[in-house]
Amino acid sequence: MTVNRRPTGHHHGNLRNALEAAALALVSERGPHGFTLAEACRRAGVSVSAPYKHFADRDALLASLAEKGYREQHRRYSAAVSADEDPVEQMAAFASAYVRFAAEDSALFAITFYAGLGKSQHPELAAAGTALFDTLMPITRRIAPGQDAAFDLLVSIASAAHGLALFLQQGIFGADQDSLPATEERAARTARAIIRDTD
Repeated sequence: MTVNRRPTGHHHGNLRNALEAAALALVSERGPHGFTLAEACRRAGVSVSAPYKHFADRDALLASLAEKGYREQHRRYSAAVSADEDPVEQMAAFASAYVRFAAEDSALFAITFYAGLGKSQHPELAAAGTALFDTLMPITRRIAPGQDAAFDLLVSIASAAHGLALFLQQGIFGADQDSLPATEERAARTARAIIRDTD
């Protein structure tokens, strides 16, 4: 007698990827607090007991995705700043890349900033954030004298880019295909203006 089993297609490493993909889709629809681990399982087509092989709870799943978000930011920002030697233009490129990341990876952006994951409970996120910081601080040190001034400059530029990214998401700059590149350029101009004001 042949027993037909319903294939899940999520064995071994695929289970983790499937759960993360399902969680990203749910975050896109409902935000980082708008779903349960059981819903992620159903979306991934696996049993509700399946995720515990990889994730202790929903926060652990979100933390894994937040770490991916930090790595993706690191990849994008490193590529952006490597395109120029001028530190002012490097920070303008960072601001522009920040806006594009928020637009193109909106679910990862939301998880990174709004999931409420404590760095003490998830030290891997602290390490990932530090790696991002260590990429950008040497650039602002070339512009602003001293560690504190360089840090303040980085925070000011990142804060401005973050605000512009949110305005773009909320449709304040319009919903046409030109709104993203226009907001990227606005972020770059704002970064340059902030740097000018530090002189």
